[in-house]
Amino acid sequence: MDQNQEKISLKYLFDTSPYKDYHVICTGLSGSEKAYFVNRLYLKYRAPVVVIAPSVKEAEIYLEDIDFFSQKSSPPLIYFPPYNITPFKYLSYHNEIAANRIRALYRLIVDDMPPMVVTTISALMQRLLPKQELCDYAELIMTDEGVDRDRLVDKLISSGYERTSMVEELGDFSIRGGILDIFSPLYEDPIRIELFGDTVESIRFFSAVTQRTIKNISEAVILPARETILKSTHLNQVINRIRKQSSRLSIPVSRTRDLIYQIRNDGVFPGIESLIPLIYPDLDSFFDYVPKNAIFILVEPAELENVADHTLLQALKSFDVAQKESRLCIEPERLYLTWQEAQALFEQKKTFSVKKLHVSKGTLSERPPLKQFHCSVKNNMDISMELERQREKDLFSPLANWINQQRISGFDTLVVCRTRTQAKRLVSLLTPYGIHLKGIEQFPDAEQSNGQVFICLGRISSGFVWPAESLAIITEDEIFGSKRRPKIKPEQQIRTQLLEFEDLKTGDLVVHIDHGIGQYGGLVELTLNGSSNDFLLIVYKDDDKLYLPVDRMGMVQKYMGVDGIEPALDKMGGKSWERVKERVKRSTEKIAGELLKLYAERKVRRGHAFRELDVDFKTFDLGFPYEETQDQLLAIEDVYNDMKAQISMDRLVCGDVGYGKTEVALRASLMAVNDGKQVALLVPTTVLAEQHFTTFSERFQRYPINIACLSRFRPLKAQRNIVNDLKTGKIDIVIGTHRLIQKDVMFRDLGLLILDEEQRFGVKHKEKLKRIKRSVDVLALTATPIPRTLHMSLMGVRDISIISTPPEHRKSIITYISEFDDAVISDAIQKELDRNGQIFFVHNNIHTIKAMAKHLQELVPNVRLDVAHGRLDEEELEVVMLRFMNKEIDLLVCTTIIESGLDIPSANTILINRADRFGLAQIYQLRGRVGRLDEQAYAYLFIPKESSLGKDAKKRLKVLMEHSDLGSGFQIAMSDLKIRGGGTILGASQSGHIAAVGYDMFLKLMENSMAKLKGEKVQESLEPEININMLALIPEFYITDIDQRLSAYRRLARMTELKEIADFKEELTDRFGDLNMETENLLLKIMLRVLAIKAGVNRVDLKGHLLLLSFSQAHQKNPSGIINMVLSERDQYEITPDHILKVKLKKGNTSFLLSQTKNILKEIIRRVNS
Repeated sequence: MDQNQEKISLKYLFDTSPYKDYHVICTGLSGSEKAYFVNRLYLKYRAPVVVIAPSVKEAEIYLEDIDFFSQKSSPPLIYFPPYNITPFKYLSYHNEIAANRIRALYRLIVDDMPPMVVTTISALMQRLLPKQELCDYAELIMTDEGVDRDRLVDKLISSGYERTSMVEELGDFSIRGGILDIFSPLYEDPIRIELFGDTVESIRFFSAVTQRTIKNISEAVILPARETILKSTHLNQVINRIRKQSSRLSIPVSRTRDLIYQIRNDGVFPGIESLIPLIYPDLDSFFDYVPKNAIFILVEPAELENVADHTLLQALKSFDVAQKESRLCIEPERLYLTWQEAQALFEQKKTFSVKKLHVSKGTLSERPPLKQFHCSVKNNMDISMELERQREKDLFSPLANWINQQRISGFDTLVVCRTRTQAKRLVSLLTPYGIHLKGIEQFPDAEQSNGQVFICLGRISSGFVWPAESLAIITEDEIFGSKRRPKIKPEQQIRTQLLEFEDLKTGDLVVHIDHGIGQYGGLVELTLNGSSNDFLLIVYKDDDKLYLPVDRMGMVQKYMGVDGIEPALDKMGGKSWERVKERVKRSTEKIAGELLKLYAERKVRRGHAFRELDVDFKTFDLGFPYEETQDQLLAIEDVYNDMKAQISMDRLVCGDVGYGKTEVALRASLMAVNDGKQVALLVPTTVLAEQHFTTFSERFQRYPINIACLSRFRPLKAQRNIVNDLKTGKIDIVIGTHRLIQKDVMFRDLGLLILDEEQRFGVKHKEKLKRIKRSVDVLALTATPIPRTLHMSLMGVRDISIISTPPEHRKSIITYISEFDDAVISDAIQKELDRNGQIFFVHNNIHTIKAMAKHLQELVPNVRLDVAHGRLDEEELEVVMLRFMNKEIDLLVCTTIIESGLDIPSANTILINRADRFGLAQIYQLRGRVGRLDEQAYAYLFIPKESSLGKDAKKRLKVLMEHSDLGSGFQIAMSDLKIRGGGTILGASQSGHIAAVGYDMFLKLMENSMAKLKGEKVQESLEPEININMLALIPEFYITDIDQRLSAYRRLARMTELKEIADFKEELTDRFGDLNMETENLLLKIMLRVLAIKAGVNRVDLKGHLLLLSFSQAHQKNPSGIINMVLSERDQYEITPDHILKVKLKKGNTSFLLSQTKNILKEIIRRVNS
C-alpha cells in the first residue's frame, strides 16, 4: 500500500495513478474542495463521473458546488434522487421525484456528452425497471406525422399518467377534442399536441401556470410517468406472479382478489412501485444505466456503508409491518442491492474514495493495488473567527491581510458572492486596504494566472486554501458570518388567476347586489325567444328563482360571512335586504368618521423626531440572514421616515407569518434606542414573547443594548427587577404580554411602542393602550392580510405598509394524499425524529383528540407528544406551546389553533387528519406552519376512502399544499383571513354587520363611506343588460369541466377592456382549439357589454334591424353629447319621451348588425366622454 503524504497537486495524483489499475483513496478533503476535485478529474479524463453521497442534503450541496466549478466546461449535470418513503404502503411515490428519476435515467441512456452524475447511496441500491423497457416506452412524436391517439392514451395510463381536467403537475394528461396536453418527465413544461384526425398538426410547450403557449417545437419525447409500466399484453403474467407471492405470504384471498380487480380496472395503483419485481422478473440496477467507462467517486465509504445497511433495515421493518397487516409486499433483497453486492460492482469499476480523515477501516475490501494520497487542504475557520471578532468594530483588516498573504504565496485568490450588491459592497470595503478585486463571471481556469485576486458571482458551500493547487477561495458567509440564505429558484407558480370562482359549489350562499342573499343552484341552460344561453340559478326564500345571465355574473359574490353565524335567505323583491344594507351603511359611516377623527388628532400632536442612525449601527442590517424583499425595504424606509418626522408615528405593517415583519420592528427599535429612548414590544401570548425575546437577543448580541422579557412565566423576583430597571432606564427594550400595561410598570423614557397582533388584545387592554399611544411612536404588526381595495380607501386615514412578497422562495412542500394508514404515519413521524425535527398532527375534533394522541403514542413509543386545543385554559395552552417551542416535545397533536404568529423552524412535517373537511383557506394557513428552515418539508393529507372529494378536488389540495408562491391572486384562500383583516383595521368588532350582508358587500359599503367622508364621488358600478337574439354560451363539448366553464364566465364578466377579450379569445383557441359559433357570439356579447359600460349605456336591445339603447347619465361625463349626435343624423336616430335612443340599422345578417352596433357605441363613447 502506497502511503503518500507529500504536498500533492491533483495533476501529480492523476498522472501517477493510472486509475484503471488502482482503487485510489484521497484523504484530507472535506468542504467544497471535493467538488473542485471532481471537476478536475472530469476535465482530465473526459469520462462520465458518478458521485455517491451519503444523504440527499450532501448530494444537493455537491450539486451546487460542482455547478460552480464546472461552469466553464458545462458538462451535463444529472441528479438521481432517492424516493423519500419506505416501500409497501398504499401510497404513490411522489410524482415529481418519480419524474426526476425517470428523466435522469433516460438522460444517462441518450446524452452524447459524458455526464457528471450525483446520487445517494440509497438511490443507488434500489433496483430499477429494465433499461430496455424505458427505451422501448420512449415515444417520439413529430409534427406532420401520424399518431394513434387511443393507443397513446392507453400507453400513458399504463405508465401511471393521471387524466385530469387541467394539466398542472408532472404525470398529468388531459384531452379536449383534438388537443392532448401531457406533462412528460423529460421537460420543465408540459406539452400540447394538436391533432387533425390522426395527424399531429402542432406541438408546443405551454405554461402550467397560465395554461398558455410558451413556444412551438417540432418534436417531443414522451417518457413514462412512473417506474412501472403495466402493459396490457403482460397483465396475465403479472397477475399470476401476484397470486404466487400472495400465497407465499399467506395473504387472504379476498385481499388478493381486490388487488387484481384494481389492476384490471385502473392499471397502475398507489404503491405499485414497491411491487416492481412482480412486474419485471429481471430488474436492472443503477450500474446498468451508467456508461461502462464511468468513474465512481465514493464520498466517505464508511458512512455510505452505514446508510446502506440502515436503508435495508428500514425496508425489512416495512416488510414485517406489511406482512403483519396482510398487505402484498416483496422481500427487500428483491428490491434492493445489499452493500456487499454494491461493493462487488464497485470493484469492477474505476473508483476514487474521498475521505476527510485517514482511517484505514472502511475501504473497499482492501483489494490491491490500493493507492492512497493525502491532500493538504486548509479550511477557512481561522480567518472566519478572526473576522467575527473584528466585525463589531467594522474592521476588515484580517481579510485584507489574509488576501495579501495568499498573494505573496503566489496563490490565485477568489472571493465568491451570491449577489451583485454584496460583491459591490466587498469591493468598496477592501479598496481602502489597497486591494482591488477583479470581477469575473465564472470560476476561472486553474492555470489562468498567478497571484491574482478575483471576485466572482456564484454559490458554493465553503471556501478553502489548497497550496498544491495555488488556489485560495473564500465565501461571503465566511466573511460576513451571517448565513444569508439563498433564494431558491422560484418554484413554478401554480396557476392562480384560474382558480378564483371554482370554489363556488352548488348549495353555496351568494350575495346579489340588488336581491341579497340567495343559494346558488348551479349552471343552467335556458332557451328564450328561440336562443339558448347559460344562466346562474339563484334560489331565494319561498323557492323564488332568479336566472342570472352569465355575462352579468359580476352582480353576485360568493357569500363570506362569519364563522358560526348562518344568515337567512332574502325574499326576492322584498324590503328586508335594503333595510339591512341601510343599517350596515350607517355603521360603516360611523367607523369611518371615528378613524378620520383619530387621524386628524394625531396629525396635530407633536412627537419626538428621531435622529439618523450612528455609523456604528449601520452594519446591523447585515445581520439579517435573508435578502430583504422589495416590500420589506419599503416598509423599513416608511418606518424610518415616520420616526424622523415631528408627528408621532402610527403605522400598521401587514405581512404573512415569516414575511419579515419582525425585521422591521428590530430596525425601528434600534433607531429608538440609538436616540436614548426605550422600546416596548407588546404581544398577545407568552409563547410569542419568548420567541421575540430570543430573536431580539440574538440580533442585538453585539450591541450594548439591554433587553428583557416580562411575562408571568418569569419568577416574581425577576419581574420586580425588570419593573425597577424600566423605571431607572437600565433596560432599553422590553418584550412582554399585557403584563406590560399593568399599573406597576413605568418607563423612564418610552419612545416606541410595538404591537404584535393588536386585534387579539381585549377591550380593557386596548383602552390602556390608547393612553400610552398618545405620547409615543406606535408600530403595529399583523399577519392578517388586508384587502387591497380597503387599503386604497384608507389612504390618508391610516398609514399602512404591506409586505406581500414571500421571503426567499422556500422549497415546495412534498405532499402525499392517502387514506389514514398507521404505517404511513409512524414512518413519517420516525423520519422527522431521525433528523431531529418536530411534527404537527392536526386532528380537528376536541372530543377524540386525546384518543388520537394515545393511538399515536402506541404507534411510535419513543416520541414525546402533547395535546393542544382551544378548550385548554390559556395557561395550560401556553405551557404546551412553550414546551414545543423549546423542543421538549417532538409531536404536537392539535386542532387548527396552531398559533398564528408562531414560528417553529424545526417543525417540518405536518400530518392532517380528515383533510377533506378543511377549506382551501385553512389548508393554506396550515401549510405556512412548516417548511421554514432549509430542510425539506413534508405534508401528509389523510382522506377517508368514502370521502365525497373528487379526483380534481384532492389534486387541488395537493397543489395548494405544495406550492408556496400562491401570490395575491389566491383570493379564495385569503378570504376568511381577509375578513379578520378587515375587522382588525376597522377597530370595532364588525362581525354582526359582516354576517348580515356578507364580506364583499360590507367592504364595498365601507369604501363608499370613506370616500364620502373624504369628499370623493361614489359611483355604483354599471352592469348593462344586453338583449340580442342569438346563441351565446360556452358549450359543454368545448369546455367539458364545469368548474373551468364557470371560471371562464367569471373572467368574462369582469372584463373592462377590448384587449382583454382579444387575449382571452387567443387563450381559448390555444387551450381548447378553434372557437365554435356559440362561443364567438358570447365574446361578441361581452365586447358590446364593455363598450356599453364605457358609453354609459345600461341596456342594449337589438330587435331585427332596430337598436334600442337606454342610458345612465351618472356614468357619462357629457350626457348632452348624445343630443348632438341625434341632431347630426335625424333620419337614423330618434330619442323617445322616456329617453331611449332608437337607431335604425342597415339591413343585413346578424354579424353585419352587430358590427354597426359596435360602431355606434364607439361613437357614443367619443361624444359622452369628451
